[in-house]
Amino acid sequence: MSRPAGTCPNCGAPVQFRWSSSVQTVCTYCQSVLVRTDLDLRKVGTVADLPRDGSPIQIGTEGTYRHRSFTAIGRIIYEYDQGTWNEWHLVMRDGSNGWLSDAQAQYAVTFATPGRQMPAADAVRVNQHYEWDAVTYTVTTITDARYRGIEGELPFETWDRERARFADLRSQAANCATLDYSGADPVLYLGEMVDGDALQLKHLRTFAGWS
Repeated sequence: MSRPAGTCPNCGAPVQFRWSSSVQTVCTYCQSVLVRTDLDLRKVGTVADLPRDGSPIQIGTEGTYRHRSFTAIGRIIYEYDQGTWNEWHLVMRDGSNGWLSDAQAQYAVTFATPGRQMPAADAVRVNQHYEWDAVTYTVTTITDARYRGIEGELPFETWDRERARFADLRSQAANCATLDYSGADPVLYLGEMVDGDALQLKHLRTFAGWS
């Protein structure tokens, strides 16, 4: 299957999407934020300089989750009162997509789960319990964050978003869930906490002084 492609309307550089359903990307040449329309690419902004972080993951990092290979094709950086964290947009080998949350070497893999009943944002409280797919989750944190940076391909538009609210939940096992209230419609993500070594990551970023 051919990948959708186009030309950056700002600098004329070629733009090719790794995932056919990507809605937004960043031109690697001029850092323009580009949104796909039915006909072409539209420039909607420019990416600010990304903050420095110590994550070894980068665009193009590959790995495996539950015997399904994936490639990191995009990133959202969120900032909150305790620092920043990364949400890496993954394209799976079977053509589906997911997310790899990367916060101080703690990783979680989640997938959007539409069609589930979700509470309103102002009704969620820490220590409340919710059940999805016969698993009971407890709200552990509620985070108000802001968008700090983006790169690569994303499945939705982020260029006009400033603030985001998330409720994170855990089960008694390794299951995790996130209630995402950043968009017009809330989204439920289900997944699990994972050990970094189990992901078999490769094509990682190297740092000065590494051998």
